[in-house]
This record gives sequence, C-alpha cells and structure tokens, in this order.
Amino acid sequence: MNWINNVVRPKIRSFLTTKREVPDNLWVKCPESGQMVFYKDLEANQFVVPGSNYHFRMGADARLKHLFDGGEYTKYPVPSVPLDPLKFRDGRRYTDRLKDAKSETQLDDAVLIGEGTLDGQEVVAAAQDFRFMGGSLGMAAGEAVIAGMLRAVEKKTPFILFAASGGARMQEGILSLMQMPRTTIAVQRLREARLPYIVVLTDPTTGGVTASYAMLGDIHIAEPGALICFAGPRVIQQTIREQLPDGFQRAEYLLEHGMVDMVVHRHHLRETLSRLCRLLMANKAFAKEKAKAFNGHPYMNGAQVDRAIIDPRGDAEDEIVVEAEPVGEDERFDPSRIAKRQKAKREGEPESPRPQPEDGA
Repeated sequence: MNWINNVVRPKIRSFLTTKREVPDNLWVKCPESGQMVFYKDLEANQFVVPGSNYHFRMGADARLKHLFDGGEYTKYPVPSVPLDPLKFRDGRRYTDRLKDAKSETQLDDAVLIGEGTLDGQEVVAAAQDFRFMGGSLGMAAGEAVIAGMLRAVEKKTPFILFAASGGARMQEGILSLMQMPRTTIAVQRLREARLPYIVVLTDPTTGGVTASYAMLGDIHIAEPGALICFAGPRVIQQTIREQLPDGFQRAEYLLEHGMVDMVVHRHHLRETLSRLCRLLMANKAFAKEKAKAFNGHPYMNGAQVDRAIIDPRGDAEDEIVVEAEPVGEDERFDPSRIAKRQKAKREGEPESPRPQPEDGA
C-alpha cells in the first residue's frame, strides 16, 4: 500500500494535472500607487506605469532601441581594460562580481555605446545600465564614454548620454576616480569640435558621474522623478540634522532651482532629442569650421557672428575704441549712500530726491 500511495498515485496525478510555473516578473507593482501592471504592458509602454506615470529604470539596450530609428543601431567597440588591477576583494572577489553582472545584463560593462540615425540624422549615443554594479564608473565605463565622445568627434555628429549611476566604482579605487578628469577632457574635445552634447539624467544619477561628465552637457534633460545628486538626501539629512523639503534632489526640484534645463516625459523624450539635435546642427558648417577670431580671441560660445554685421567700418583692421560716457559723482556707485537710502526706507522717512543734471549737461 505504501508503494501505491507514494509512487503510483503521484505519477498518475502528475499525468492528469499540469502545473504551470509563473514567472517572477509577470506582474510589477508601482511603488507610488501600488497598481499591479502586467510586465508585457509595462515593457510596451517604455516601462512607464499607465496610471501614475511612474518611470521605472530601463536597461541600456532598451534605451538605445527606443532612441534610434526602427530600434536599430550599431554597437561601437570599446577598448579593453584590466579586469581587476587592484586584486580587490571584500565579501566576494571583484572578478566574480563582474562575471555575475555580465551574465545578468549581457553587457561588457556599465556603459553601452551605439551609433545610428535619429529621425534620419546621424547620432552617437551612450547609455549607462544601473543593473551592472549600480552603473558605477570604472575604467571600462570611462573608456566607453571617452570612446563614444571621440567617435562623435570623428563622425561630426551630436553625442547623447543617458546617465544612470551610483558613482565611482570602489573596487577600482583611485583608478576609478581618474575617469572623472579623463571624461571631462573628452567633453572638452566635443566643445572644441563645436558639437552638441546632450545629457539625459535618469534615475538615479549620483556620485562621481554627477561630479564630472553628467553635468557638463550643453543641455540637461531629466526624466520625471529622477534622483540627481552627489550625496544622497539621507546622507545630507543625517549630516545637517534638519528636515529636507519634499522632493529634494528630484528632477522637478532641480528644475525649479536651475540645475537642469527641462524635465521631459519618457514618451516625448525621443522627439525632444531629435528637435534639439536638428536645432543645434542646423548649420552643417557648425561642426566643420574652426572658431573665427573676434578681437583677437576665438569666439567659442554660441553661434558665430560675422564682424561686418557688428562693425560699422566693415573690414577695418584697427580695433574699435568706444569712449566711456561721463558719469556724475551723484550717479556713481556709493555703498554708504545706498545704505542710507535703505535705512530711510525702513524707518519710513521720505527719500531725498536725487539731484537732476543741469540743462545741457
């Protein structure tokens, strides 16, 4: 009887009933509203919750597919770097962490470089993947960012960066921190070539990435609700021991305080980037001609202006000398006079009238 109960009946039951395994990510819960969303619907909606418009994090490959025409792009190869130069080990070996991250994300490192077309115009783009060790900036990630910028300089195209990082990679120590000035020099190469550098700040962009190339763009776009900072709000609150305002260091808060140029919904991000690239690359000579010299110095910022437009003498080689307009003593800046005027205003005394210039003066 034991053989029948333990062997025969379970086999018969297994033949008659079929057990389906449910994937772990079949349903996703919105952190803000608690809404349950089917994963396929969330993926089709660019990982934006339909009801609350909460923006989930996206992988680097998905970022580039949604950016380029038809989702097709060419992956740009990145120079190889030593895997574990410091032989670092904490709870696990650094090499083991790299293997797990590569198998999980199918990426060589935290930054993916792609080149293709955006509404018909050539563009080079880089996307950081937060799944790869928190999108941390190591030697390989630094080399990828630099290689992407130099590729944009070579092709004379705009460079778009999707930033998502937890900061420098501690397993590489000072070698990781050295990527901050190296990438800054690569940004300068873009500026010397007069090519647009557009940064899209996603959730989260923190640490050494924020302190280097992520905040050096010509235009900074942030996704709604993205955390953008150097030190996180929890660290700051524990340091100053004061309650921080609501939405501190979020994209909307930084927009109000002038740290970013615009906050754009993910559904409108592609058309916004396309419009900005066309606007900044409207003049094809923008990226090919060297900066012209005005008054003996190269004019680097903004569009180049023909001197004949602003010089009434045309091609005169002598410098224009503008005589300073004479200013009376009463009109000069005097801190003591300003302090007296403010004190009189506080005390409610009538302000003494300013002396008017004499006729013909």
